[in-house]
Amino acid sequence: MKINEPIIALDFPNWADAQAFLDRFSQDAHLFVKVGMELFYAAGSGILQELKRRGCKVFLDLKLHDIPNTVEASARVLAKLGADMITIHAAGGSKMIAAARRGLDEGATGEPPLLLAVTELTSTSATQLHEELMVNQDMTAAVLHLAQLAKANGADGAICSAFEADTIRQQLGDDFLRVTPGIRPVGGRKGDQQRVATPGTAHAMGSSALVVGRPITQTADPVTAYVQIKKAWEENHD
Repeated sequence: MKINEPIIALDFPNWADAQAFLDRFSQDAHLFVKVGMELFYAAGSGILQELKRRGCKVFLDLKLHDIPNTVEASARVLAKLGADMITIHAAGGSKMIAAARRGLDEGATGEPPLLLAVTELTSTSATQLHEELMVNQDMTAAVLHLAQLAKANGADGAICSAFEADTIRQQLGDDFLRVTPGIRPVGGRKGDQQRVATPGTAHAMGSSALVVGRPITQTADPVTAYVQIKKAWEENHD
């Protein structure tokens, strides 16, 4: 899948707020949106049908991480909801990743959702990686290792920061997606993110797609913010 537009993270506490946000865009905008844990748990699985009715592509970001049998069963259920992409944690290991792949393939009524593996969260700093998670490798090596594990077991791509994207592309090929959160426009606030990049920088670093939340959803004019970020990405995107 080639992703030409920013993926908007619908990090809202309820469907009413998310719907009010979406209503500010034209019906032919054909947005690509991310539904994370907050909105999914608040509003339920029916929101995916509503988003599809609006013409949105949907990235369901629930970051499954459990024993392989549980993840396989959960992926089988999620595959029926119509999402275009779902996430798991690569740290769950090879058997769990392969189980997620089986679940998606078995549960889908049409084309299975793409399976993306979270490597290291973009809120994780190098200090946390070493001192809290007890990972002795540097960030890029740790992320690459998890991306390699994910690809070897059926994942279609990885969630990573822009700083690791080019290494993943060089090692695993351009077809293996590098989906990048932590995107901020020039001068944007980092918030709780640590490894952030602008849209243009992310492209130059090898990202396949951008996930953008607060710089769009928490502005007075989200449509203009979206258009500006989309333009910055398209200017650098093949």
